[in-house]
Amino acid sequence: MKNYVIGLDYGTDSVRAMLIDTENGQELASNVCHYKRWKNKEYCNASINQFRQHPLDHIEGLETTIKYVVENSKVDPSLIRSICIDTTGSSPVPVTEDGTPLALTKGFEHNPNAMMVLWKDHTSINEANEINELAANWGGENFTKYEGGIYSSEWFWAKILHIAREDEAVRNAAYTWMEHCDLMTYLLIDNKDLKSFKRSRCAAGHKAMWHEDWNGLPPEEFLGKLHPYLAALRGKLYDETYTSDVVAGNLSQEWASRLGLSTDTVIAVGTFDAHSGAVGAKIEENTLVRVMGTSTCDILVASEEAVGTKTVRGICGQVDGSVIPGYVGLEAGQSAFGDLLAWYKELLLWPTENLLATSTLLNDAQKEQLKEEISDKLIVKLTEEAEKIPVSESVPIALDWINGRRTPDANQEIKSAISNLSLGTKAPHLFKSLVNAICFGSKKIVDRFEEEGVKIDSVIGIGGVARKSPYIMQTLANVLNKPIKIAASDQTPALGAAIYAAVAAGIYPNVIEASQKMGSGFDGEYFPQLDKVAAYHKLLLAYEQLSYFADPSLKKLQDELYV
Repeated sequence: MKNYVIGLDYGTDSVRAMLIDTENGQELASNVCHYKRWKNKEYCNASINQFRQHPLDHIEGLETTIKYVVENSKVDPSLIRSICIDTTGSSPVPVTEDGTPLALTKGFEHNPNAMMVLWKDHTSINEANEINELAANWGGENFTKYEGGIYSSEWFWAKILHIAREDEAVRNAAYTWMEHCDLMTYLLIDNKDLKSFKRSRCAAGHKAMWHEDWNGLPPEEFLGKLHPYLAALRGKLYDETYTSDVVAGNLSQEWASRLGLSTDTVIAVGTFDAHSGAVGAKIEENTLVRVMGTSTCDILVASEEAVGTKTVRGICGQVDGSVIPGYVGLEAGQSAFGDLLAWYKELLLWPTENLLATSTLLNDAQKEQLKEEISDKLIVKLTEEAEKIPVSESVPIALDWINGRRTPDANQEIKSAISNLSLGTKAPHLFKSLVNAICFGSKKIVDRFEEEGVKIDSVIGIGGVARKSPYIMQTLANVLNKPIKIAASDQTPALGAAIYAAVAAGIYPNVIEASQKMGSGFDGEYFPQLDKVAAYHKLLLAYEQLSYFADPSLKKLQDELYV
């Protein structure tokens, strides 16, 4: 008898559902739903790094996409055994005592502080600094040590602390907070007891300072020194966490009816998109999986024996079972990857967007057509011209920190910078420098892992950039001086979620076996061009010098690390 599962992948701009045949990983149906409020830039203010999303965007997207794949796959709904959800993170949401997102309650429908605080929201920089200061100096356990030793403004506690201080109404109305992946999982299941609900090991370990060494989350004594609200919140959260091969519950009758499924369908514990994507790409020990999109996440797995007691400084954490149960998952990443190039595109399109509207030479339809044509062809043309510029030619040096630095050594206060500009600098030169910058940022991550004794034997690229930009991938192979395999699937996070779902449903005994049967193959590989590796290394040294100039603390951190 055939068995099928659904992987639901929440990205920054949209949610995708995929219905998968568990026998071979074949996609039978998929559907994407873009968040309409997010698309209209509601509840966001980029000037202060505020990025919030309304829960309705996610709930509507869930219903639309899953209903579509169930109906259009022509599969018997009784054979759809399980669903697993992956999301961006850390993206916490305030909820009421019954788990209702606060933004769905009266009086909070349009309050950004009552909504999901998206991963890329950096409004809590000051709070993250306070957490780091306290963790290092309060006299007890340093609760950041398994999260790279530096707590980020992108993560759970910093965001909640910021909202608690900024908005008394939200602070008083929110019974507790949930990660996005936990909330969407909770929404679907029949068990509505928040205390016993199974929270994601991946989310808790990488973003909320959860660890078995101190029996879960940081204690009230520590959290209370930051704010009494956090101490009170501690008891309304959780002690245990679970890997995504575990069943969170059965699909509730309400959602079974809405989705056209059965209450026999089990819902797996939720997870984060990058970790799920690594599973979809058949990650193995000592393989670095780079999830490349708006930002990047870099995922490794290593045996507990190989990691031992070492803690890798300046990364996004090391968590037992966050990727593959029985292995330690290690995470790093860049706060901006595709976002840096998107910023440059938007910058160059300013005249098109703002001056074309006032032109009397074209009618409105022609103006729109021209705008679309320029927008569609801009990056393609920039890429063509950038490829023609020799590596040895004088090009600007840029930093990839347009949205702060995630790793190594998180610092969301810093900004990007560009040096070595001249009258000879043209738009393609700047584009080339930005591509170089995102690749150099990637190289610093690889270097940190290897300097800390974590072996990297191979690299896999997944995501839109990996699939669609040969120029970027070839540059990355040259900068890393390592071959990079490209996953054939465009949707490895959803595929990884489906793999977790298959294990939770008992179709496979473990994630490794399921991944080998259902995971993505590879449809390309980039090899370092040996005649260019040395030239890129020379540019990397210039990138490092600019890094130290833009962030003097970085040199001090480097010296402390390798003294």
